[in-house]
Amino acid sequence: MGADDKLEAKGDQLKGEVKETAGELTDDEGLQAEGKTDQAKGHVKEAVEKVKDAFKKD
Repeated sequence: MGADDKLEAKGDQLKGEVKETAGELTDDEGLQAEGKTDQAKGHVKEAVEKVKDAFKKD
């Protein structure tokens, strides 16, 4: 997993957490949903990179 890819995935996760929390504080369901989507996107990117790494090791 490249360093840039790791940072991007973690950044998406963090951005999602912030958006979700902001949505909870302001009762903005759209912002909450957007935050959850960003977090999921970050987790998927992270998983894809881990799979790539697994194949590179062989």
